[in-house]
Amino acid sequence: MAEDRENQNKNGDTTTTRILVGYALPPKKVDSILNPSLLTYAKNHGVDFIPIDVNQPLIHQGPFDCVLHKIYDDDWSRQLLDFASKNPSIPVIDSPTAIQRLHDRISMLEAVKNLVIPSSTAEMAPSVGIPKQVLLMDEDEIENLGLKFPVIAKPVVANGSIKSHQMSLVFNSNGLKKLKNQTPIVLQEFVNHGGILFKVYVAGKNVRCVQRKSLPDFDVTADHFEDEGVMPFSQISNLPTTEKQLQVDNVAMPPMEFVNGLASAMREGAQLNLFNFDLIRDGSESSGVKYLIIDINYFPGYAKLPEFEAMLTHFFLDVVNSSRSGV
Repeated sequence: MAEDRENQNKNGDTTTTRILVGYALPPKKVDSILNPSLLTYAKNHGVDFIPIDVNQPLIHQGPFDCVLHKIYDDDWSRQLLDFASKNPSIPVIDSPTAIQRLHDRISMLEAVKNLVIPSSTAEMAPSVGIPKQVLLMDEDEIENLGLKFPVIAKPVVANGSIKSHQMSLVFNSNGLKKLKNQTPIVLQEFVNHGGILFKVYVAGKNVRCVQRKSLPDFDVTADHFEDEGVMPFSQISNLPTTEKQLQVDNVAMPPMEFVNGLASAMREGAQLNLFNFDLIRDGSESSGVKYLIIDINYFPGYAKLPEFEAMLTHFFLDVVNSSRSGV
């Protein structure tokens, strides 16, 4: 595995030591991320991916120049901590403790509250925040929550499982009562945002922002909402067209200077390198442009992005080269 660690350029000249990325990923993640296009691009740029056997001690495997992982159990976390303590010069992407914070929808957005975003050169720089949210427990009185309807009801756990994606839009107290048997759940005030959200993908200093369709704007005074009370996300696409916001094709993207500054601040605040976050523009804001961060996901589906191969390869090159230079 380590006998050939030199990369040759097109002229056959030895240029640099190859970078070995040890990875411990679920099979579905391996299939989606480590596909032939990434493996080929990375190999041509001096990066090789080496599988880690999770059934064997990590400390006895390698050599690796960095460790990439998305395995969630206590034994693996202990192995990573042991490996990192004995190999402080080898980056582990990312800390299990930092990743774990994203598995709870309350702690997930805590780091966002105190973000220090680099100052913008724009005269009217956008502001950023999070929607108002509370944790609903079984014993809580719905009338005392202090939220405005509609609200989004989300499972507390956000670990990528099917259950963690089972969300509902709640239009009134009667609808919320129907969810009491699902507590504890997170309730997040829904903010009209023109039916568009922006997904910001972060891989270290490499940032991409793409536009996606989202939930439509709602008029909660409509009788339909009073009758239903609550609606799973999967049913919202079936609403009558008169109750759906027309999607706008030419929605302005957030300024990239703002996006890059926000991504950098979140990387520092969350102490993570590989993540994406969902950003919406607050449609109720009249005094200026305000964006809200509504969700953060660890190690998302980068393969959905065009030219993701370059994004991830350059990320691994940056991480290892910075570690080698002591930056």
